[in-house]
Amino acid sequence: MALEQRQFTSPYIREHQIPETPKKQTKIRTSRKRISSGEKFLFVLFATVLVLFSTMTLHTQSQLNDVNREVQILEKDIGETMKKNKELAIEVNEKSTYEQVWEKAKALGLNLNEQNVKVVPGR
Repeated sequence: MALEQRQFTSPYIREHQIPETPKKQTKIRTSRKRISSGEKFLFVLFATVLVLFSTMTLHTQSQLNDVNREVQILEKDIGETMKKNKELAIEVNEKSTYEQVWEKAKALGLNLNEQNVKVVPGR
């Protein structure tokens, strides 16, 4: 306990110390890459796959547009053919009436001989 009460005095007189400017120390920086080579590879791979799929999608859309155009042209042709068939069917119905057939037969020089007419039993 006596040691605690004693004050230590140093024989040295402290002089006013002038702060020294610290010398710049060269820091050895470990080269840390922000993007590793594996990450670069994955990025390039991802970009390549993205471009590939985009190209495939555009190509597929182009083919679909071509096929749709062909389908529309065929539908138009089918519609025109169906219209022409209906018109021809109407014309056939008009020309196949009894009066039309009889007029055409008279024009060709045929005449009706009832003794040559044979009756066919109906089904």
